[in-house]
Amino acid sequence: MSVTTHQLIQWKQQRRSIVALTAYDYAIAQLIDLAGVDIILVGDSLAMPILGYETTLPLTLDEMLHHAKAVRRGVTEALIVVDLPFLTYQESVQQAMHSAGRVLKETGAQAVKLEGGYPAMIATILQLTSAGIPVMGHVGLTPQSVHQLGYKKQGKTVEAGERILQESIALQEAGAFAIVLEHIPADLGDRITQKLTIPTIGIGAGPHCDGQVLVTSDLLGLSEKQPPFAKAYANLRSTITQAVKDYSLEVREGKFPQ
Repeated sequence: MSVTTHQLIQWKQQRRSIVALTAYDYAIAQLIDLAGVDIILVGDSLAMPILGYETTLPLTLDEMLHHAKAVRRGVTEALIVVDLPFLTYQESVQQAMHSAGRVLKETGAQAVKLEGGYPAMIATILQLTSAGIPVMGHVGLTPQSVHQLGYKKQGKTVEAGERILQESIALQEAGAFAIVLEHIPADLGDRITQKLTIPTIGIGAGPHCDGQVLVTSDLLGLSEKQPPFAKAYANLRSTITQAVKDYSLEVREGKFPQ
């Protein structure tokens, strides 16, 4: 029985922590699904560790759909949420509806995620949820606004924190089933989590959120540069490099194949 958006809300009420990770291909999606992750996010972070872009901005909807289809084929239990890339939903409600509709129709994912809580985005989420498309919100540090915000922690002043809180409430009222809180002070993450009836999923937002998400390449120690709020639970970068060196040496010395 796969995870549903309604279950996530129930788990918040039951104080059961929600586990989320990113995936961009069949193999990793299958492994983390078997390991019992609740939410698999096909994040636009795909752009950087997998496709080699410097930011998330160049990523296209077709690239996202391609990877989301592969993830879907590897998952039987987790809820799959797909990010809508930069400028595939901000121009108009119609554009957002078309992009989100393609995600659900073509990939088999169960939900989409949009960045931002400003008024135009609230109207968009209201329309999407009214059409039966589950939406996860995302406030705080929003990487698609990198040229405006940078990668700095958000919500550090009273005014900025209040704005993020009000955006979160507005996203809930528009019908979002959960909200990602990225790179904000832990006390602000706690305030938002206490205020909302829908789950908060933190990434660099402290321990008080209803769940946590990490980029899987950060968790596995595959990233070139680790974000300050991520934790590596393995060092696969080193393991893979050493394995390839060992293989190369055996081939050159005539030891493989025997």
